[in-house]
This record gives sequence, structure tokens and C-alpha cells, in this order.
Amino acid sequence: MTAANSNSIAIKVSDLRRRFGTQQVLDGVDLECPRGQITTIVGPSGCGKTVFLKHLTLLMRADSGRIVINGVDVTRLSSRALDSVREQFGVLFQGGALFDSLTVFENVAFPLVEKTRMSREEIARAVNDKLAAVGLEGMGHKYPSEISGGMQKRAALARALIRNPNILYLDEPTTGLDPTRTGAIHELIRRTHEKFGLTVVMVSHDVPQVFEISDRVAFMHRGRMWLNGTVAQVMEAHDPIFERFLAGRGSGDDDLPAGGRSEARV
Repeated sequence: MTAANSNSIAIKVSDLRRRFGTQQVLDGVDLECPRGQITTIVGPSGCGKTVFLKHLTLLMRADSGRIVINGVDVTRLSSRALDSVREQFGVLFQGGALFDSLTVFENVAFPLVEKTRMSREEIARAVNDKLAAVGLEGMGHKYPSEISGGMQKRAALARALIRNPNILYLDEPTTGLDPTRTGAIHELIRRTHEKFGLTVVMVSHDVPQVFEISDRVAFMHRGRMWLNGTVAQVMEAHDPIFERFLAGRGSGDDDLPAGGRSEARV
């Protein structure tokens, strides 16, 4: 596959490693996320997906390796300098992480109240615009407990978008939803990506359904990106470990060659 122009890459990860005690969770992760595309990370439980995403969102520091976001090597920045990088992205955490004691409006407004000097009128306009964008117009007065799980995901997405990020990170955005609501959230993610011109990096367990809205897929296995490429390239690779995962037959470890591990890229 032809190498992408560096200006077209929003996120570039090189040889990222992270160990917890004796467990090597990230074991040399390499990944490029093209600007303006949806890159979806999939893989079996325990393969390191969520830990990897926490490094991309700057919640964790790697033992070694590099993460370059919009041309800035964040692995070399001070804690204070990281704050300016964090302003470039929004995060939808697994479960939504809404504050139960705040209304939907107050939840979405929270980052603006805490991090900006915007007036009440400016905040109200921004919040109402984002609520309308995710299909929650007129729902700002309700509390999270008063709306459905799908609506809670929409509210959390509105909050992730409130500061107009250029990168959006999504951690299992459909956890806890039934198939109908899952499809609706997938469609909302795609529309949101197109409307705001976002680079999206998503961790998901909804395979293969999530591939319908993805531009690229990265299959994580044993702390590495075993496969990554366009959806068509990954599906046509006919990799036995990936096919075993898609079929729901565990992690595919039994298919590894004796004495080692290889990494495939497409």
C-alpha cells in the first residue's frame, strides 16, 4: 500500500510499549490514522485496546515509543504542554460518564463552564446547537436518569463535541445498547464525522456491523496491530487469526505459529 503523505496523517503511533508489572500490554504498537477518516480498533478482550486508547487521549504515558498528533510528538511534552493538545480532541468514554446530578444541558455545558470564559448566552447557544446536532433538541432540561440509554450516548457525544475538536475518540460507544439503538448510534457517528469533518478513532466490539461506517480497521492482537488497512483490505486478507475472532472463537491464540508471533499489515 502506498505510504500516505505526512500532512494527511492526524495520528501516527510508532513502536508504542507499556508494561504493567510483568504483563506487556502494549508490545510495539504501530498505527496511522488518516485525517478526516474513521479508524476503528477491534480485537479480543484483554488485547490492549482500551489501554491503547488511554495513551491516545493522553491519560497514560508510554514506557517507550512515539505518538504524534497533528504533527506534535506528545510523548516528549510536559504535563502543562499536553493541555493544549487535549483541547484538540473530544472523548466519548465507555458508558458515557454523564453526571447524574446535572441536567443534560448542564452536562454538555460543563467543559465550557470549567475551561472557558464564555458568557451564559454564548454557552447556551453552543449547547443547544450541539444538542440539535445529535438529535436531542428540547431535551436539555432532563436528567440522565430520565432519558434512554441511547439518548444518554447522544448527550455524551454532544459534550465531546462542545469545544469543536478536530479529533474525536470513542471508547465502545454502543456498550449496553440493543441492536436497534446500536445501529442508530453508528449512523449518528458517521453523520457527525461528516458534518464536522472530524478524524475519528473508535474502539468497538460491534463486529462486523461497525465496519459499515468505518474507513479503516485496525485489528489488535496480543498488544500489537496485527492487521490494519481499509475495511476491504482487512476483510480480503483472509488472515486466520482475524477470521477466528470474527467467528467468535476466542482470541485466535491457538492459531499462532509455535515459538513466535508475526504481524501482518495490508
